[in-house]
Amino acid sequence: MLTNAECKNATCPPGKKRERLACSGGLYLEVSLAGSKRWFWKYRKDGKEGRMALGSYPDVGPKEARDARDAVKLQKSQGADPVMVRKVEKLKASRTDGDTFKTVALEWYAKQAPHWSPGHAQRSLRQLERDLFPWIGNRSMPDIHAMELLAALQKVEERGAVETTDRVLMLAQQVWRYWPPGSTQRDITEGLKSRLTPYRGKTFAAITDSVRLGSLLTLTPSKALY
Repeated sequence: MLTNAECKNATCPPGKKRERLACSGGLYLEVSLAGSKRWFWKYRKDGKEGRMALGSYPDVGPKEARDARDAVKLQKSQGADPVMVRKVEKLKASRTDGDTFKTVALEWYAKQAPHWSPGHAQRSLRQLERDLFPWIGNRSMPDIHAMELLAALQKVEERGAVETTDRVLMLAQQVWRYWPPGSTQRDITEGLKSRLTPYRGKTFAAITDSVRLGSLLTLTPSKALY
């Protein structure tokens, strides 16, 4: 194993772009001709060799580098790809406002709205702002319990707006399906429909008069729509 003194005195020989000094367990210190020193862990995945950066010396000493190597080796032994885990962590960290329901819902809405009619887009945003954001908008997606969402939906029901309740639930379902929940999280909207007042939709009276039916069938397609 490399000592701190060996790391401090390590140099890259003239004529080489870099020098690699093995530590242990696939860990090595790479020294560039310019003098920079970086830790890497070498591993194999699907028969191919890869490497993962573990920091720069002297910010990361030999002991810290070995601890970091052990941590990513444990991830790999548990079936995770350490490089992908790091990428996901960086993506999460880049979201300064976190994965709150409001953040995720507005992100989903921004992608969907251009493909909707103006009326549908306005109604959907209004329902998010009125019926969901006040109750769960600032809550982190992983922390929202199904009963919290059910309580928000039941507040809509209490207004007697059964159809709106059904639409708001559908919005919530689409937001949860858009958000990548991870292997340990489930879609909390599952099963909530059975806890709400059933919405049967609207039906229209059938035309039983043969004369009126005949008149309808002879209308041009453009007139039949109005």
